Amino acid sequence: MQTNLSTEAKTLARADEAESILRSCVHCGFCNATCPTYQLLGNELDGPRGRIYLIKQVLEGEPVSETTQLHLDRCLSCRNCETTCPSGVKYHTLLDIGRAEVERRVARPAKDRLLREGLRHLVPRSSLFATALKAGRALTPLMPEAVRRKIPAAPAKGKARPPVRHARRMLMLEGCVQPSLSPNTNAAATRVLDRLGISVAAVARAGCCGATDYHLGAHEAGLNRARRNIDAWWPSIEAGAEAIVIPASGCGAFVKEYADIFKHDLAYAQKAQRVSSLARDLVEVLGAEPLDTLTPQAGHAPRRIAFHCPCTLQHAQKLGGAVEALLRRLGFDMTAVADAHLCCGSAGTYSITQPELARRLRDNKLDALEAGRPDTIVTANIGCQTHLNSAGRKQVQHWIELVEAALDGPA
Repeated sequence: MQTNLSTEAKTLARADEAESILRSCVHCGFCNATCPTYQLLGNELDGPRGRIYLIKQVLEGEPVSETTQLHLDRCLSCRNCETTCPSGVKYHTLLDIGRAEVERRVARPAKDRLLREGLRHLVPRSSLFATALKAGRALTPLMPEAVRRKIPAAPAKGKARPPVRHARRMLMLEGCVQPSLSPNTNAAATRVLDRLGISVAAVARAGCCGATDYHLGAHEAGLNRARRNIDAWWPSIEAGAEAIVIPASGCGAFVKEYADIFKHDLAYAQKAQRVSSLARDLVEVLGAEPLDTLTPQAGHAPRRIAFHCPCTLQHAQKLGGAVEALLRRLGFDMTAVADAHLCCGSAGTYSITQPELARRLRDNKLDALEAGRPDTIVTANIGCQTHLNSAGRKQVQHWIELVEAALDGPA
């Protein structure tokens, strides 16, 4: 795509990167065929190709309006288009650059601004989020139905974690909302890994991966959270930690991006590269181990499983099919899921900032997941899990909890 950045745009820190990405797009439109918002809305500007044109106009100095911002906001950042693109366009990187520039040039309405700021200050702070969630549950009877559905019921407490006792040691990113929304997920992961001779430690000073801030346009705040994680993990990495295991695919996708987003940061580039190289989704860790030591007990249930593969797992981390393959190795029967490449509508904070589109995507996804009449639906990301469960239909859990329950046998 022929591009001529404005004088002002050329001063941006990532101007050369943006120009290179724009030039790599050949306008083919294959991306629209797999874009969830384009399929729902049928508007060229609500597909990747149209959004690329909008960002091109922004960076070439054309006027920017609330309409430009709206179409960029509607993007799920699911990266399905990147999986489809024959030219290898790094759309998500261009979107981050474009959104940040539009955010700088277009003032949001006060209500919108307060919502986004509230999400930025609540979601990444695990203790504050837990307190707010507890209060929300207490006040649920007083809330409208639409709000009540977004507040999940209190889950069972996580079981005790095994002590650190093995020579093989890994770190774990606990996440900011998973400990409150699904406390047994991380605990189950540590217990299954313990069966494989791997001890897992969480570093208390490591917190939110930074994705919430970064994807809401507050890039520097997101980078600062990432820097704190790198600093927190570094002593353990130097001491020989084998990997950083991440049960939530959304967090894992962003940590694996540290190397790219810090490549021009002289103080953090090398450390970020090391951290990204050590980051492993939980399925990568288990999939590399001899699973013959993990034998499901006879009579364990359920057997017939539908797996929702999060976009951050299949499109960002390129691990589509990995969980399904692992579950088959353990003896589970996996149902076919139509349009498994499409987003469920969770997409970080998208289900809150774009509730109507998110609801339509969620219901479509649940229709596809339930079509094979599975005993259980599992996923690999807490955001997807919570969003799908907000429909009040068949409950969704993290796949590692299913695996552990099968290993323990019937209750």
